[in-house]
Amino acid sequence: MRIGTNPSKNDISYETIYFHQIIIPVYIPNNEDYFVDAFKIFKICLQSLLKTIHTKTYITIVNNGSNIEVVDYLNSLYKDKIIHEVIHTDNIGKFNAIVKGISGRKFKLVTIADADVLFLKNWQNATYEVYNKIPRAGIVGLVPQFRSFGEHSTNLIFEKLFSNKLKFTNVDDPDGLKMFYESLGWGNNYNQDYLKYHLTFEQNGCKTVVGSGHFVATYRGDFFETIKTHSNLKMGPKILKNLDSLPLYHKLWRLTTSKNHAYHMGNYYEKWMDEEVQKLNENNEKSIELLDFNQLTKENKISFYIKNKLFRKLFNRKEFRRFFYKIKDLPKSSITKY
Repeated sequence: MRIGTNPSKNDISYETIYFHQIIIPVYIPNNEDYFVDAFKIFKICLQSLLKTIHTKTYITIVNNGSNIEVVDYLNSLYKDKIIHEVIHTDNIGKFNAIVKGISGRKFKLVTIADADVLFLKNWQNATYEVYNKIPRAGIVGLVPQFRSFGEHSTNLIFEKLFSNKLKFTNVDDPDGLKMFYESLGWGNNYNQDYLKYHLTFEQNGCKTVVGSGHFVATYRGDFFETIKTHSNLKMGPKILKNLDSLPLYHKLWRLTTSKNHAYHMGNYYEKWMDEEVQKLNENNEKSIELLDFNQLTKENKISFYIKNKLFRKLFNRKEFRRFFYKIKDLPKSSITKY
């Protein structure tokens, strides 16, 4: 039997001062083999995050089937109000864990990061500058990568093919770029020109690298009102494409800050990681306020097909790619091997 009316029945669901959410799914099932340093690296990830965010940032950690040590650690952070939300679940996969983190709230921006990201000073303001100065930005990454224009960026390339705003320029931070591939376990036998030149797009004085990775990137929050809310896949490139392709359906672009604003640590601890965190001071910088985004609009089906299917096939042809490199100022000595 119910007597009376629930006093919260007519309350607004929630009010928030936060406009930027950080979601970190974490899966550390044990402390052995591949995961032997994972918990230590995850702690460094959170330390760097907490030192580099402003007060209007909302932190959500999704425990995606980790061991009891991680569970207790996250519960203590939540109890001490160091993080705003912790969600515990079985191992349901990265995509489904992200969806759980998004559900129930709405933010202007959502950063999705792996549990081995080391955030660097001023990464949020660098992200906001891109969104403010390039209104067609849909995803903004923090770590430039080799030839990132090759995936899900032909819509931008098609539209700006003959614009001088789109061209190859010198890499701003070759050491940071090199460190990323070292963190993946690569040798240095890749094309060394990748450390010299990358494809950039500049607008309103803001230079960006075309394309974006997905181990740490910031998305427009309104994307997630349109996304499929479940996948049977736990990991892998197919499921991550659900996130990568979001801007394409809304006439928006995937970009990355031209300078390195985070490091990928991987699964093996190294001393430099703690040294980098110790360099970070508490973030006392004033956050750049975001401009209001234009409402999302659907890309016309015919236009979508031309930019992202038909033109992509043309762009992947060797002859056309060399023509593109030439008109976009890639040095002649690099064209045949880039």
